[in-house]
Amino acid sequence: MGRLAWPAWLRCGEKQDFTLSTEKIADQDDSNAERENWGSKADYLLSMVGYAVGLGNVWRFPYLTYQNGGGAFLIPYTIMLALAGLPLFFMECSLGQFASQGPISVWRFLPLFKGVGVTMVVISTFVSIYYNVIISYALYYFFASFQSVLPWSSCNATWADDSCSKFPIILGCNVTSENGFSVFTNYSLVMAENLTCLNGTKEYQKTQVPSEQYWTNEVLQRSDGLGDTGKVVWQLALCLLLSWLIVGVALFKGIKSSGKRRVAGMFSEWRNRGTSSMAEEEPARLDP
Repeated sequence: MGRLAWPAWLRCGEKQDFTLSTEKIADQDDSNAERENWGSKADYLLSMVGYAVGLGNVWRFPYLTYQNGGGAFLIPYTIMLALAGLPLFFMECSLGQFASQGPISVWRFLPLFKGVGVTMVVISTFVSIYYNVIISYALYYFFASFQSVLPWSSCNATWADDSCSKFPIILGCNVTSENGFSVFTNYSLVMAENLTCLNGTKEYQKTQVPSEQYWTNEVLQRSDGLGDTGKVVWQLALCLLLSWLIVGVALFKGIKSSGKRRVAGMFSEWRNRGTSSMAEEEPARLDP
């Protein structure tokens, strides 16, 4: 009987005509003609730092930690980080450095997992699209912060409505009447008569802080729903164009100095987050 032939995508042990480059650091006379090498070990290290630290760490992770139990969330997170996150990250970096190949061609040594490389490219494409939109928001706030008074620090009539307020607005509360009964009273009358509200009886008007209304009405200019696409916000469109231009410039020179550019972008994200947070936290500090 003849030997059974395995399908092509399961022939993991057969020899194929390809080579995996083991060059990691380029010297003066050591240059990869097809794919550039890192200029130095520091460039590679800085690139990994910039790859691992971004908007997700600065914005989303603290929010998810708060929403899922605070410190208790860090226990399963640390376990999964040790068992899955770090090993996969190390495997990805090791394969990339050893083979000097892209996410699709690197799996030629194991054709069964070529679909993993294709999936990585598809996911990276979608992430690049929406991530640049987020970067355009950061650029918008970056340019808007070049003012002596931040525009979202107070309610501006050009974009704020009646519900905009830096402080909570009290509509009324329960006070003790002369007969000893608890009566709901308008707060303006409470202040005029110098009355005292009973604990836990204050009723507040539904308001929005200036930073939230600035984001919704001025930056996004959000429409009423999916049926109304609204108009193109040219400021955001220009910021989105600038974000793609920055990506193009960062990739234009290759990987020789990408580490420094990644770290510069990382600190820019932190700076933009700090600027927008100052106005968001201001009402909480000033509440009476």
